[in-house]
Amino acid sequence: MSNHPFGSVTERIGAEVGRLISDDSAMSTAEYAIGTVAAAAFGAILYTVISGDNVVSALTGIISRALSTSIG
Repeated sequence: MSNHPFGSVTERIGAEVGRLISDDSAMSTAEYAIGTVAAAAFGAILYTVISGDNVVSALTGIISRALSTSIG
């Protein structure tokens, strides 16, 4: 500890700044932006695939077969 009146305060501030600099448990703003853009792109691709004619007709066929199947 320092004999300076502000010694303990500056030591605590320095320790906190060091902790914040070395703490990478949270994402930065740039990482959030990249993650958001990637999620939006994935959503657009998924929507394009799901709304395509092949997928809709395949799902319609599966549902029709399931509803027309007799048990027993």
